[in-house]
Amino acid sequence: MSTHTITVTVNGEAEYLTVPANMTLLQMLREKLVLTGTKNGCSAGECGACTVLVNGEPVNSCMMLAVEADGAEIVTVEGLADDGHLTPLQEAFSELNAVQCGFCTPGMLISAHALLERNPHPTGEEVQQALVGNLCRCTGYLRIVKAVQTAAIEMAAVATAAAKGGA
Repeated sequence: MSTHTITVTVNGEAEYLTVPANMTLLQMLREKLVLTGTKNGCSAGECGACTVLVNGEPVNSCMMLAVEADGAEIVTVEGLADDGHLTPLQEAFSELNAVQCGFCTPGMLISAHALLERNPHPTGEEVQQALVGNLCRCTGYLRIVKAVQTAAIEMAAVATAAAKGGA
């Protein structure tokens, strides 16, 4: 089996890794970097439990080879928190009981984070559309959608307060 040396930035840290040609990005994150927040749900790109950001875009890491990520910036669920503090999105998931077993939560958070980066004021329908690739078997999606919208409101309030304070 051939191996490749790749360079990736994961959660802001440069990583230099030697990986087998057939290793998925998911396997690399979990096995080489011990970032186990990203879950292996189906190994077929159907459930979204393995969703990470690659260069700012949500990707099913079970469907991408690690060598394809060479030179990329990757963000996992572990990289969302800011200096150990939960983001408004993570707090909203917790406070609104949008988490039950937690298995799908990392992928949901990553997909929702990507949505809020590109659309800070999503409608319920836009949240549902952004999460269409993330399956949850424990909760109804209503709490998850509400958590994303609540986080959007909180983030907007913080941004408005910061703008007023800086004026």
